[in-house]
Amino acid sequence: MATPASTPASAPAPGPELRPPGSRLEAVVQKVSSSPVFARIAPRVLPPMDKLVHRITGGKVMISQYMLPSLFLTTTGRRTGQPRVAPMACLPESGGTFLVIGSNFGRPDHPAWTGNLIADGKALVEHRGRTVEATAQLLEGEARAEAWAALLRMWPPYATYQARIERQIRIFRLTPVQQGTAGRDS
Repeated sequence: MATPASTPASAPAPGPELRPPGSRLEAVVQKVSSSPVFARIAPRVLPPMDKLVHRITGGKVMISQYMLPSLFLTTTGRRTGQPRVAPMACLPESGGTFLVIGSNFGRPDHPAWTGNLIADGKALVEHRGRTVEATAQLLEGEARAEAWAALLRMWPPYATYQARIERQIRIFRLTPVQQGTAGRDS
């Protein structure tokens, strides 16, 4: 089992970053993102904006990546059988795995993608222009507690989200499937 990366959460893997770690801007954004108003507005605004910018830039940019490490997760709809794409924050781990959290901005219901992963643990992960097949594991017990602590170090507002809802926020580890074919995404 992979363990969280030993680098501090304020020092994510190289990539776009508009603010220095621990900046005033980060504190303000975290405070705003913890508000109930943000929880009502953000799900309607941020994912569509991320998808649009991602499409316009040919898969090179996500708006959310400037605040947190981010990826696009493609799951199979459990009712429709159709591909469902969701942009989300992630925590890259050593060994190439990712933690993703079904916070749903602190809203009462689990996000649909989490149910899709429970029904079918296969997914596609697009991170920094590279797409890989992955399997998802719903974390429980000690593994969940360790992941939760790492995610809180990366983004403290997750604690606020959990405090205002009754459900336990789902956390998944996405593990890339090793491809036997040469040349894929190399």
